[in-house]
Amino acid sequence: MQIIRNVHPMDGLKSKLRQILNVIPRGSNIYYLDYPVHSNGGDLLIMKGTEAFFKDYDIRVRARYSVLDFPETLIIPKDHIIVLHGGGNFGDLYPAHQKLREKVITRYPHHRIVMLPQTIFYKSESEFDRTAQIFNGHRDVHLYVRDTLSLKMATEKFNKCGVYLMPDMAHQLWPIQSKSAPGKDLLCFFRTDIEKTGEQEQLERYGRGDYLDWTSLYNRLEKKSINAIVRMMKKGNGPLPMQAIWGKYTDYLVDKAIKRFSGYRHVQTSRLHGHILSCLMDKPNTLLDNSYGKNSNYYHTWTSGIQTAQLAANNEEQQVDSNASQIS
Repeated sequence: MQIIRNVHPMDGLKSKLRQILNVIPRGSNIYYLDYPVHSNGGDLLIMKGTEAFFKDYDIRVRARYSVLDFPETLIIPKDHIIVLHGGGNFGDLYPAHQKLREKVITRYPHHRIVMLPQTIFYKSESEFDRTAQIFNGHRDVHLYVRDTLSLKMATEKFNKCGVYLMPDMAHQLWPIQSKSAPGKDLLCFFRTDIEKTGEQEQLERYGRGDYLDWTSLYNRLEKKSINAIVRMMKKGNGPLPMQAIWGKYTDYLVDKAIKRFSGYRHVQTSRLHGHILSCLMDKPNTLLDNSYGKNSNYYHTWTSGIQTAQLAANNEEQQVDSNASQIS
């Protein structure tokens, strides 16, 4: 008699990340670039998942640079792979990070360059074409994308590059244990930035649950600490080991997010990593879309099979009321 094992979908997503070893082999020497130095907890989760991936597969990080301290002149050994942080800032919404990618590709034509899973979005087609021209001029660029829409765009534009579909690097953190039993019903972890939607504003008018975002998760002292680290990294060459200090401090910041999420039975979120963190904790959650479809594309590509997760229907009050009644 054949025994069928029940494999959690999150196990499958974590296992999928192993395919990155086809491009960054186990034991590789790498430079890790564009890691986040700011208060967006989603990027910090990606960074922690990325660092866990490096550790789990004996990938040796020989140097790390953020967009704040990447030097104008940097000699990288030819046998080292350049690895750029993943996330949702590929395109023309966040130009500082995109400019760094393009600078690296132009400056290091003989290195393998790998961009970890990204979502692609361009407002300007001409900007997209300009990026494609830079990428296609390199002989060894590999781009991982997080959803099928990004895959379609990247495959069409970057015809000289390796393009692959891959989940977000935060999935390497699975499973994350809750810090406590939940004492409250609903956490509304909602965006407050340029990717906020009208559907979210409609939900906010109902006034149910506790409202939070990455910007309000951290208190005044924590924000001051983050800003101080940013200033010191911009200056560079100081007496303090700022990369190590930031690494330890982000452990604390991520742990704080886990503790807050642990306190609720259900999470409703328009933050992709509010959704991913909930899934990593196996916590019931409802995902709202962002302004350009990043969240829904990710859900349909990777997380629709997770029983504790669902995608909110746009402009349907009946669905909103139904979701609320399940956790009231």
